[in-house]
Amino acid sequence: MPFAMLRNLQRSPLINEKWDGVVWYAPSIFHGPLAKALKKASGCKGYLIIRDIFPEWAVDMGLMGRGIPYRFFDAVARYQYSVADVIGVQTPGNSSYFQAWQQKPGRTLEILQNWLGKPACERCSIRINETPLAGRKIFIYAGNMGVAQGMSILLDLAEKLSTRSDVGFLFVGRGSDTQRLKNTAQTRGFTNVLFFDEIHPDEIPDLYSQCSAGIVALDPRHKSHNIPGKFLTYMQSGLPVLANVNAGNDLADIIRGEQVGQVCESNQVDELVKLAEMLLEQINADTTFPMRCRNLFERKFSVQQAVRQIVTALTT
Repeated sequence: MPFAMLRNLQRSPLINEKWDGVVWYAPSIFHGPLAKALKKASGCKGYLIIRDIFPEWAVDMGLMGRGIPYRFFDAVARYQYSVADVIGVQTPGNSSYFQAWQQKPGRTLEILQNWLGKPACERCSIRINETPLAGRKIFIYAGNMGVAQGMSILLDLAEKLSTRSDVGFLFVGRGSDTQRLKNTAQTRGFTNVLFFDEIHPDEIPDLYSQCSAGIVALDPRHKSHNIPGKFLTYMQSGLPVLANVNAGNDLADIIRGEQVGQVCESNQVDELVKLAEMLLEQINADTTFPMRCRNLFERKFSVQQAVRQIVTALTT
């Protein structure tokens, strides 16, 4: 892929352009050769934005062992790291993985929070008041439903709260686990759970305006730290969160420290139930919840903040 991109660049009007800096994103782990060529041609610095540490997370999830495929992907990833002058990771917890990389002179490691632009606000095709969940307080999960999310516990949560006629769960998106989750909900006869296919991002704010809390889920086998994009969309919309994450994840500290929701690190459904009920009580009693969520977003996750930090790193 990077060599094909370089060949096409040779035919591009941009071939003689000189750049002030090169910024690229991982995943993918395969952009190292392209970034190195661009840096060399312009004599500039490079900033690598790390958003997941592959192949480490695949090993954590049991999707890959530490055999030959792992060693190949690890070598490719480490080559890409070697090309960067600055690496920005999502959370302090991921810094330890790059300690050896950081030892070489001229390299800088820093925390670069994720960011999110402002979406257009279109009317959502999902109208909760026209579904069997009408009139309930809705926990919404919008995003990928795959192995990395570990979402089975969310159905266990829904089952535990099935006696509450005022609470419902809405899952919107796609992923490798979607059909399995749908089948499970149907087999267990849930009446407080609905699934919808992925919708356009511009419909998300209107969808969230119909809900009470957003759900974040990460498989407990993760060892790295991750702040899912859906957390940013919840904060942007002023929606408090109920999170089930791997123990020690930096996201837990953010949620508790900023008082924007409740978070479970034990992966125990009984604790998650207690936290969900506590969150519902807090939402009813605390009218400042939405303001705290939006303020957190503006301080840490805005596009403007990310731009300032990256440009400063490349020009220092």
